[in-house]
Amino acid sequence: MKERICQQQERKTVMMGCWMLNESVSVVLALSWLGVNLYLFIDTFRWYGEEESFFYTRVILGCCRGPWRRHLDKNLKFHKLVAYGIAINATIHIAAHLCNLERYHLSQSAEADGLLAALSKLGNTPNESYINPIRTSHTNTTTELLSTIAGITGLLISLALILIMTSSTEFIRQISYELFWYTHHMFIIFFISLSIHGAGRIVRGQTPESLLLHNVTFCRDHYAEWQAAAQCPVPQFSGKEPSAWKWVAGPVVLYACERVIRFWRFQQEVVITKVVSHPSGVLELHMKKRNFKMAPGQYVLLQCPSISSLEWHPFTLTSAPQEDFFSVHIRTAGDWTRALRKAFEAEGQAIKEPRSLPRLAVDGPFGAALTDVFHYPVYFYWICREPSAFEWFADLLLSLETRMSEQGKTHLLSYHIFLTSWDENQAIHIALHWDENTDVITGLKQKTFYGRPNWNNEFRQIAYNHPSSSIGVFCCGPKALSKTLQRMCRVYSSADPRGVHFYYNKESF
Repeated sequence: MKERICQQQERKTVMMGCWMLNESVSVVLALSWLGVNLYLFIDTFRWYGEEESFFYTRVILGCCRGPWRRHLDKNLKFHKLVAYGIAINATIHIAAHLCNLERYHLSQSAEADGLLAALSKLGNTPNESYINPIRTSHTNTTTELLSTIAGITGLLISLALILIMTSSTEFIRQISYELFWYTHHMFIIFFISLSIHGAGRIVRGQTPESLLLHNVTFCRDHYAEWQAAAQCPVPQFSGKEPSAWKWVAGPVVLYACERVIRFWRFQQEVVITKVVSHPSGVLELHMKKRNFKMAPGQYVLLQCPSISSLEWHPFTLTSAPQEDFFSVHIRTAGDWTRALRKAFEAEGQAIKEPRSLPRLAVDGPFGAALTDVFHYPVYFYWICREPSAFEWFADLLLSLETRMSEQGKTHLLSYHIFLTSWDENQAIHIALHWDENTDVITGLKQKTFYGRPNWNNEFRQIAYNHPSSSIGVFCCGPKALSKTLQRMCRVYSSADPRGVHFYYNKESF
């Protein structure tokens, strides 16, 4: 019987080899055809998505940044949700295997009897295969586990997961973003260990050949006769083939493709045309890059190889699409941004010639929640604690204010600046110059408000000014503010589909 099964398996192998040899050209042609079609589909889709003449077609067909694309902007939330799911399932997996090891160990004890004892004794004689990996009652389960591939890789997976998740907390990210960044790359150890975790085949099942000869339904009640009865030969067992790599392969291939694209973009030259040091530790960079196209609200990833060859940091683009350069404003808020400011020698307003500046790599631009902002009337709220925080941004607002006035579009942008902290001398200075045409702090026509916004009043007024409208709310700020605005959107959105509706969007990288 065994010889017949072996012959069948050999015949299948030979037939598979012949098929591959005969059909290899057809397979290559079919894959090439599918690849060309996929490329043409993506290229055509992007053309329709970017061509200006089809803008209104996209609007009426719902191809602009509607609800689905707003959900795609929540990729970080999805990433965290997946991480929590992995952690929960990993904990269940570990607990289940610990219980299994304890049951394996108990089944080798003197108190075990019946079918449990019969199964545990299998493998003690020649021509038998075991099902119980714990071979004696004196075996230390911890030592036995750590001597297996499953145990060693399981320990590596667990340690990598614990380090990745603990270093991802907001507290650690604020103290040392570099620690979070480098620890996150332990996912390489995680995925490699996961791919070979099942190679030890610690979970064993009855072989297909044995199932043909050993009827489980009948033989399980005649375990005492396994050695003697012809209709119940001793069952044979083997480990289950590892399959984790099948789940890992797809994401790893996509990640590898993304890294290749990023490396290609990394090689593209970025010319730094202007460096400006603003108050409050803000560094402004103007750059040019071949074939760089952007839209309002998008962001880019920056890398400075002289600081770190691995770290990429996101920054919102602050220039207009029609300008011949793109710019970012970088506030010194951590080790990397501090090192970048030092590399550009912007601590004391000393600016180098562009040719002698450190090299920067740019990846992007990428879409963000703010890309939707100009689909709505804009009410801009800028809230800061210190007056110096307004100084660098006031220039941008003044330029925008002047441009809107020249084009007769002053109604397009309504901005409100709030200062939440000031001292007595500042208060006296503000009071003395309150009647001037421009604001004493920002130099803008719009006067600065002192204190925090009353969001109930703000939302109520906006809802009154725009009845039966869809209003986008875009937040880039601390978590407490984000929760407040999200709650305001729910409170002031009408239950009537024809009424006013606030749509909340959180800017997150």
